[in-house]
Amino acid sequence: MARIDTLDAVSVSDEAKPVFQEIEGAFGRVPNLFKTYAHHPALLAANWNKVKAVMMQGSLSRKVKEAIAVLVSRDNSCAYCVAAHTAALKSISVSDEEIRNIKEDVERADFNAKEQALIHFARKANREPLAITGEAFHSLRETGANDAEIIEALGVMEVFTSFNKFLDALQVEIDF
Repeated sequence: MARIDTLDAVSVSDEAKPVFQEIEGAFGRVPNLFKTYAHHPALLAANWNKVKAVMMQGSLSRKVKEAIAVLVSRDNSCAYCVAAHTAALKSISVSDEEIRNIKEDVERADFNAKEQALIHFARKANREPLAITGEAFHSLRETGANDAEIIEALGVMEVFTSFNKFLDALQVEIDF
């Protein structure tokens, strides 16, 4: 059971209403994550802007970003984000078999060497950031990953690590 009630479009502040409208326009609904953030409209807006910057812009494919979101969230045991981003993968026409490959053995998933390396790097940064070596960066760059792509992959990891902690601390109800 959620520890804090979600707010709907009728009960949110005037400051939060345009953010809700934008989120609904992007997703067709407002997920409970954002309905919970609505208690603090400035934080709602900041997190929505970060989601747009990280997940909807940049050079990495949406599939790579959603895979990072799912795997980092699974590594962090966040059932909400695993469910949400499994649904996101389905929404971009990733098959159930491919989603299974991503979750069970990402090496079998349909990603090129650079994408695989970026996914592994983001997971390593989530689990053991201080264990990343210079050799790991060298290997990543040998796949063709550039600094902007590395930052983008780490940005996805960063967003979902914080969302994972927020959602789990508040036990936000899964709505996917």
